[in-house]
Amino acid sequence: MDARVERTRARLQAALLELARERPASEVSVSDIAERAGINRSTFYQHYADKDTLLADALDAAAAKAGAQLVHVDLDPDVPPALLVDFLAHIAENADIYRQALAGSPSGAVIVRLRSWVTEMVRESAAAGEDSVEGVPVEVLSAGFAGTILGVITAWLEREPLADPDIAAAWAWAALFSPGRALATRHVAETPEG
Repeated sequence: MDARVERTRARLQAALLELARERPASEVSVSDIAERAGINRSTFYQHYADKDTLLADALDAAAAKAGAQLVHVDLDPDVPPALLVDFLAHIAENADIYRQALAGSPSGAVIVRLRSWVTEMVRESAAAGEDSVEGVPVEVLSAGFAGTILGVITAWLEREPLADPDIAAAWAWAALFSPGRALATRHVAETPEG
């Protein structure tokens, strides 16, 4: 990609993230973004079709900058991968923006990117070359993981105060690998002693 295009896109991404930290992203207009980035509206549309795609790109770039990049991980049912913790740390640093993107008037592009990120993590981590894991197609398994992790991220962002990323990663892993055990433990803990 041309260096000028990359610089302009980076300015647009930075402008949107700055503005979204000041007020809800739904209240930020393309004109606001263009003005903050120091470009005109027509230049915005040369790079992005809409604000939603810009937001998804901006959050992807921020995740990459934070080191929360997709790499192969071994899926150990007992320990959430460091990659997930790093990604949740990135989300925590941008919690208000992710809250806006996942709740209220959600950003379809952000949700699709998050789901894709998790799906690829699972797909890359599944046994190489296998079409299924224990009879479940890898695509189906990946979609299930993605839905669960996205659900945990959304619920985590709704909590105040926001729990640490390593705790949220442990919640996601418990939801994925031991939901029955987690529910049974809670039930036992809440049962009054007689």
